[in-house]
Amino acid sequence: MERIVLGEAEVLRVREWEGAFMPSADIVPGATPEDWERNADLLAPDHWNRADDTHLGALQSWVVRHGGRTVLVDTGVGHRRQRPHNRLFHERDSDFLDLLAAAGVRPEDVDVVVNTHLHADHVGWNTVERDGAWVPAFPNAVYYLPAADHASFAPDGPGRAGPASRQEERRLLYADSIEPVVRSGRAVLWTESVRLDEALTLEPAPGHSPGSSVLRLDSHGERAVFVGDLLHSPLQLTRPECNSCFCEDPVQAAATRRSVLERAADRRELVVPAHFAGTGAAEVRREGSGFTVTRWAG
Repeated sequence: MERIVLGEAEVLRVREWEGAFMPSADIVPGATPEDWERNADLLAPDHWNRADDTHLGALQSWVVRHGGRTVLVDTGVGHRRQRPHNRLFHERDSDFLDLLAAAGVRPEDVDVVVNTHLHADHVGWNTVERDGAWVPAFPNAVYYLPAADHASFAPDGPGRAGPASRQEERRLLYADSIEPVVRSGRAVLWTESVRLDEALTLEPAPGHSPGSSVLRLDSHGERAVFVGDLLHSPLQLTRPECNSCFCEDPVQAAATRRSVLERAADRRELVVPAHFAGTGAAEVRREGSGFTVTRWAG
């Protein structure tokens, strides 16, 4: 189990899967083949397979232990979920709870679940199926869900607009991974910054989705920022204006990404994305109009 210590906080990486995700031209459509080649030393071999030009990524969650509490950041895809419009997520067999157990975390040990946003690969293990019904997987946890995403994904929300395939995908996701948590009374639908404790703060970071957020950790001057899907590839450090293909508001997503990275560089925050392969996190510094990695975690 990969472990990072920051001040009095312990951060554990729980990696469900790592491998080829999609062609590089598709994951960051605003980047050029020359961008990938020019940054080959940064990207290969952990984040880019140069031979077949594919983006390499990971499905993972992060556990933060601090002040006697256990915080789970994002909950992956889930087990055997119906996601017919996504071949990687559809009916995926997942041993996520076993991976958590290997990290010394039982479901009842989790005090807080943070969904940085409500896309399918961040909420799947919010719930488990029991006696034919979906119930919270972490029975003692408070779940922090961005209110703006909840409003978008709800049955009458604007996120249900568009092609029938998108409407069906979000209907399934809401029914099995979001609504059961809200119905249980364990959800906090938040809008403004939320102080979880003296070291952890949730902040809005919209653009990738309406309620996309970051979780900041500051313990005795050692810092990290869990950025969810603000970054999919390290290439976006060098070209922060380039969004992933999943960003819902491209203009706002690019502005938020730059703002978060500027602060991370200035305050030496460890940047912890949801989907980086390799070591999964990095410290960054400004370089020209973008950023570069000063050191990888671990």
